[in-house]
Amino acid sequence: MGKTGEAVLDTLLSLTIPALVILHLIIAPYTKVEESFNLQATHDILVYGTPTSDVHRRLSARYDHFDFPGAVPRTFIGSVLLAGLSQPFIYLAGFRHAQLVVRAVLGLSNAGALLVFKSRVKQAFGKPTARWYTLLQASQFHVLFYASRTLPNMFAFALTTLAFAQLVGDPRTISAGRCRVAIGFFTYATAVFRSELAILLTTTTLYTLLMGCTTIRRIIPAFLGSFAFSLLASVPVDSYFWQKPIWPELWGFYYNAILGSSSEWGVSPWHSYFTSALPKIMINPLTWTVLIPYALFNKSTRLSAQCLTFPSLLFVAIYSIQPHKEARFIFYVAPPLTAAAALGANYIFTRRAKSVIYVVASLALAGSVVLSFVGSTGMLMLSSLNYPGGEALSQLGSVIDMTSPSPDVKTVTVHTDVLSCMTGVTLFGQLAYPKKTLNPAADTVSFVFDKSEKPALLQTPGFWGKFDYVMVEDPSRVTGSWETVGVVEGFAGVELLKPGAEAAGSDLEPGNGNGNKNDLVLGRGALVRRVRDAVRKLTGGWWIGPRMEPKIQILKRLRAAPRKEVTE
Repeated sequence: MGKTGEAVLDTLLSLTIPALVILHLIIAPYTKVEESFNLQATHDILVYGTPTSDVHRRLSARYDHFDFPGAVPRTFIGSVLLAGLSQPFIYLAGFRHAQLVVRAVLGLSNAGALLVFKSRVKQAFGKPTARWYTLLQASQFHVLFYASRTLPNMFAFALTTLAFAQLVGDPRTISAGRCRVAIGFFTYATAVFRSELAILLTTTTLYTLLMGCTTIRRIIPAFLGSFAFSLLASVPVDSYFWQKPIWPELWGFYYNAILGSSSEWGVSPWHSYFTSALPKIMINPLTWTVLIPYALFNKSTRLSAQCLTFPSLLFVAIYSIQPHKEARFIFYVAPPLTAAAALGANYIFTRRAKSVIYVVASLALAGSVVLSFVGSTGMLMLSSLNYPGGEALSQLGSVIDMTSPSPDVKTVTVHTDVLSCMTGVTLFGQLAYPKKTLNPAADTVSFVFDKSEKPALLQTPGFWGKFDYVMVEDPSRVTGSWETVGVVEGFAGVELLKPGAEAAGSDLEPGNGNGNKNDLVLGRGALVRRVRDAVRKLTGGWWIGPRMEPKIQILKRLRAAPRKEVTE
């Protein structure tokens, strides 16, 4: 392959990472409750701005976090940056696409950090290793899927990836200046976004000291400078938005580490990160069983692989002491561990002509990358079915178009229950909806949403009477006269159907009066049904795929018909 061909190949490979991040965003555009703080905060900054007078009243009256503050305060730094960067693109695309734009900006920022890391791999280890890194990273599901999700972890991810990029290479050749930059990035990510990254900061610093890359005298100024900058950024900004003196990550550290309150969200065995989370994040089975071990034990790649793996694995080991575990808490180690695997992959592949063993190993390696892509694609498709709240919200306008009794309807009141809010209902989605079939004179429907969740209020007589539509998991809790006008299904496992067997959810009541049992099912649930029916026709009744079940029902309040006066 000539230089031009290699350049084209490298460019195409580099573009796969941002392209796949956007693809994951488009296929799974909705969000979960853990993403809501930063997403709602970004919405509020874009819509309401940052008042300079009568600040407390104006913020508390409009900003979502005063009504739904979360378990601990979170920083607004990421949301402020995201709003500022997204605003020009939102202006061009239109506010109806604002949520996609905001998430795309975050996703592309993380993709950019991954490309910087890949560039460092190329400089340190050569083009072939960088290509293997790109293939291995692009075939992993979790990092690409979460790259655009407004979690504190994903704001920190770009910083930790840039920090690791400074430490790629033979540790004997890494300059003290690069170590200081890495320490600065780790410190900022720790102080502003995720306090548990103090562990990763510590393990990385200790390793650089042990390898002689730098000294304590050089590290301390870098740490103190970055720490002071972090506080000067976080404390004033967050104190303004929370309207009280606050350093959010200190609260987060106290809540999770000192009080141990994170255990309320679930407890996992101490080994879960190593036996479950890391194998899922790095989906290629050869990564753990062959590539990283080979890179660590091979003399020519040992030191470089150790620099990439030891601080990362020590961070995961120490963090495993924390009882509550989630895969997103350790996403930061995916790039360096993938780079270590790329070292092993390149060493094996470049020796494929030397023996039958290397030929077989190279074929297995290529096949594993292909299978990882297939597996990641399947995980993406299934994961996109886990957002019934967002799906219901996106379908609500169409339901109103079809069921509104009056062409003059301009405002619709809607109640959304806890499950709806946890699985995709956001402020970005609560927009005026353009009518398609109603009176052109009333060309939009404005929504007024209610997210009340207190049981006592939900049981109050007359509470439900003020809504036109409700989105609920359990219709039996809604009092009054209501009609189900839409059902949104969600992923409930994988089903294997034999010829003649009925699929899950086939007992739904007919809708729209034409006797079709699928009429009420909206969105992706309806798409899965159509695909399943088409496949079963081709296979003689066999089907293996997602099992869907009703998650959210859209109910319309039935109003009493006006009485007609009888004249004699």
